[in-house]
Amino acid sequence: MRTRAQLRKLRSSLTQVWDQNVCALGDQRAADGVPGGVRTEIASSWKRSARHISPGVTEALLSNESDTRTVFQASPLSTAVRQLEAELRAAADDGDLVIAVTDPGARILWTHGSSVMRRTAEKVNFVPGGRWDEASVGTNALDLALRLDRTATVYSAEHFSSCVHDWVCYAAPVHDPRTGRQLGVLDLSTTWDRAHPIGLAMARALARLMEREVRSVPMQAATGPEGGGCGRGLLDLRLLGRASVWLDGRPLRLARRQTEILALLALSPEGLDLGELHARLYGDRPVSLGTLKAEMSQLRGVLGGRLASRPYRIDLPVRCDATDVLERLRAGDVAGACERYGRPAHRAAVRSAARGGVAVHRTSPVRPGDPRAVGTGRARAGGRSGPPERRAPAWSLNGRRADLPFANLRRPTLSPQLKRTAEGGTTWPVPPSLNEPGRPTHAP
Repeated sequence: MRTRAQLRKLRSSLTQVWDQNVCALGDQRAADGVPGGVRTEIASSWKRSARHISPGVTEALLSNESDTRTVFQASPLSTAVRQLEAELRAAADDGDLVIAVTDPGARILWTHGSSVMRRTAEKVNFVPGGRWDEASVGTNALDLALRLDRTATVYSAEHFSSCVHDWVCYAAPVHDPRTGRQLGVLDLSTTWDRAHPIGLAMARALARLMEREVRSVPMQAATGPEGGGCGRGLLDLRLLGRASVWLDGRPLRLARRQTEILALLALSPEGLDLGELHARLYGDRPVSLGTLKAEMSQLRGVLGGRLASRPYRIDLPVRCDATDVLERLRAGDVAGACERYGRPAHRAAVRSAARGGVAVHRTSPVRPGDPRAVGTGRARAGGRSGPPERRAPAWSLNGRRADLPFANLRRPTLSPQLKRTAEGGTTWPVPPSLNEPGRPTHAP
């Protein structure tokens, strides 16, 4: 356990790194490279956060109070909180903590804090309805735990927003134990000088207790395919298989073109102007800009107006399986990337890619680290069967290529125009332990 002096030294060091990197990211918005001096997942989150907000943001955005209450009452987590409320309140009061429970979009549904932390939490909208997704308030443990689907700690100036630099947060995702789907996250937060190694273990233990209580909730409370729905305020794109889109826990009935538009916007969180979106969607086909504007107008209505323009971007928290795989590889979570990618043969491909340094080759230029380089088609096990135009992007393993054919060869999930969005390659760093000199690599 660190002493107070050691914690102060760590906080000072992180503040210096934050000063050197975060403000520059906020100015450039598209700065190349990854900030050094912090963990990989923190650096990646800083870059994503800079596309959406200023590091000087003073509080989280607030969702409608009535809507938040309705969502919480309909969530299986409400039953878990009700059964464990006495224990949660006691833990917060005894440990000078604020405890929060969120939906899958990192919107807070329930909190309780000690007398000290309650006032601190209210100042930054760490209250029911507070939107603590990355796009709203920047790097934080709640969003990181949901994004990586594992426990996460964010200490002091590891937070993107300076308004929570006095905090340390420990978060653990909560799943429905019957289906494995994410229900939300449980977070414990306190001031930086009260950081303790047991904090993360305590968050994990409380999350497991909540999962035990969720087991008693009738399955009718679950929504989404195979019980895998998502919470309100979250747009869930599933592109590594039969394409499906979910909003507020409900499936959206979209035309293929609308799904392609959402995929392009999700893979370009900084936004796309009309001309760029038109080029990526239609290529050189003689389709007018007016046709695309009409598509965008219809899609805006489907999303309840949450589609911004100039540039076009999704004004909602977005979860996309394709970008999840990339983020986990960047963070060194190869096992998590394999699990997210799908079937056993897919997992072998991802492990091989991580060992050798992954490059995903497409047909037009992309910037280093650009998540658009991920293949959005569905891949399956097998050799090089199928015509070349139906193959997934080739994963380059130390200069060796291995084409992964799409799963549904009879009916590609997305159009050829979307598959031909980039040329060249993008390489992601891998952990040193997986890139040892002389370690053999092989194509999947």
